[in-house]
Amino acid sequence: MLHRRVSRASVVAAGLTALAVLGLAGCDSDTDDAESGAASGPSVIAPGEPGEANRTLSAEDAARQRAEDDSPNSADVSYARMMIEHHAQALEMTELVPDRAKSGKVVKLAERIAAAQQPEISAMKGWLKTHGKAGQADGHGHDHATMPGMATPAQLEKLRAAEGTAFDQLFLTLMITHHQGAITMATDVKGQGNNIQIEEMADDVVAQQTSEINRMRDLL
Repeated sequence: MLHRRVSRASVVAAGLTALAVLGLAGCDSDTDDAESGAASGPSVIAPGEPGEANRTLSAEDAARQRAEDDSPNSADVSYARMMIEHHAQALEMTELVPDRAKSGKVVKLAERIAAAQQPEISAMKGWLKTHGKAGQADGHGHDHATMPGMATPAQLEKLRAAEGTAFDQLFLTLMITHHQGAITMATDVKGQGNNIQIEEMADDVVAQQTSEINRMRDLL
C-alpha cells in the first residue's frame, strides 16, 4: 500500500516537473519572439533611385545603411541654414535684455540662451562649410514666415520699446514661441534628414530648449 502511494506521488511530481519545464520553455519562446520583434522594429520605406521603385527595409537594415552613408540630404542642409538665422534672432532678442529687463532671473536666462546658441551657430556654419554648402548657406535670405516661432518685425519693434516688467513678460512670451518653433524644426529634420551630426544637433536643441521653455513658463 505504501509502495503504491510513493509511486503515485512520484508520478505526480514528475508530471508537475514536466509541466513546469514546458511552461518555462513557452515563456522563453515568447520572450525571444518579443525581443526579436522589438529588435527588428517596423519596416522602413527607402526611396529608390530615379526610375526605380521604392524599397522596403527592416529597421535594422535602414540603420545599417544610414551608418554606412549618412550623406546630408536637402532637409539636413535646409535645417542648418534656417536654424542659423533662427538662432540669430534669438541673440538679437537677448541683446535687448540687459538695458530693459527688470527681473534678474530674466537677465540670467537671456545670458544662458546667448551662451548656448552662439556656439551652435558656429557649429552649424562649420558643418555647412565642411559639406560644401557655405555661402547662402549661412542662413540669410530665408523668409521668416517659413520658420516656425520667428518674431515678426512688429513684435521686435514692440520689444525694443518695452521696459521693466512689460519687457520681461513680452520677452518671455516671444522667446517661448521662438523656442517652440526651434523644437518643431529640430523634430522635423530628425524624421526627414539623413546626417547623423545634424540629428545630434537637433537632439541638443530639443533637450535644451524644452528645459528653457519650462523655466520661462515659471517666470511668467
